[in-house]
Amino acid sequence: MTGMKIFALLSSVPLESEYILSCLHHVRSRRLAGRTLFQGKYDGRPVAVLNTGIGKVNAALCTTAIIETLSVGAVMNVGIAGAYRSSGLDVGDVAVATREIYGDEGVISDRGWEDLRKTGFPLVQRGPKKYFNEFPAIPIGINGKGVKKMPFQLRAGTFVTVSTVSGTVARAEELAMRWKALCENMEGAAVSQVCRTYDIPFSEIRGMSNIAGIRDKRKWKILEAAENSQKVVLEALHSYDL
Repeated sequence: MTGMKIFALLSSVPLESEYILSCLHHVRSRRLAGRTLFQGKYDGRPVAVLNTGIGKVNAALCTTAIIETLSVGAVMNVGIAGAYRSSGLDVGDVAVATREIYGDEGVISDRGWEDLRKTGFPLVQRGPKKYFNEFPAIPIGINGKGVKKMPFQLRAGTFVTVSTVSGTVARAEELAMRWKALCENMEGAAVSQVCRTYDIPFSEIRGMSNIAGIRDKRKWKILEAAENSQKVVLEALHSYDL
């Protein structure tokens, strides 16, 4: 296995990756970017697990650090998210990103909110391609690619990354409609941006812990959503080629 590219799994907090970590073999740890980096093997392939902390800056910092330090072949962001009601997803279901969006980066003008194209400055440019709010994701685990049937719904679509999570149904519906998105989170677009900068494949899988805009935590299923997302990740890893 010497020389194999490493599959890097990034989550914001430990509960979003502890199930994966418990399934790895020959695990060792070290410090990286002020965090604990775990390295082991799953199904014979080298895997690295790093908890980034919440938010875009923490996510971007740790993604950069792991790419600069290890021979990373692909990066996956795994965790929980708030499902938009229009997505048809329920708590406990899992979504796979086809693209990531910075949902609240832009300009407020007399016409309302406009995205970063209004500024004329892309976040990333690779050749003639300019990236403003939108970054690509590889929807692994969808269409029969390595994932067996699960006892919950599994869907692919657009994810939205925000700095301020939706605290009202009206705000959640505004973002869902603007981007035709499934769910929102606080890190994915930043991870995808760094991966695009380094030209490294990026994927994202998240379990729906709540319906975005509903803050009654008695209706949330954080632990179930976190574990379900990790089960999909492990199934997908069986057939993912670096």
